[in-house]
Amino acid sequence: MKMVIAIVQDDDALDLVDVLTEKNFRVTKLATTGGFLKSGNTTLLMGVEANRTQEVIKVIESTCKKRNEVVASPVPFSASTEMYMQYPVEVQVGGATVFVIDVDQFVRI
Repeated sequence: MKMVIAIVQDDDALDLVDVLTEKNFRVTKLATTGGFLKSGNTTLLMGVEANRTQEVIKVIESTCKKRNEVVASPVPFSASTEMYMQYPVEVQVGGATVFVIDVDQFVRI
């Protein structure tokens, strides 16, 4: 048994949960916030049989695509003040960060 933890962008989360549940994977969805862009993420927790781990990773990979997005980035307006001005910057978002962890014991009560 493996624990798969996938951190995905909110825009991809609902589609991913739908595909995973269609393929009979059990998923727990947690709302999280990313540190870099301070934007909403979703963390998915899945207990997966070891022989289905690669299947889960392929589903995540095919559903969560990287893309470019323009976001507002705060930059100091003046070095002597604490005023900030926002300007648009293009960043790559999407994709997923996936962790696969060995599970010593699994109990469903």
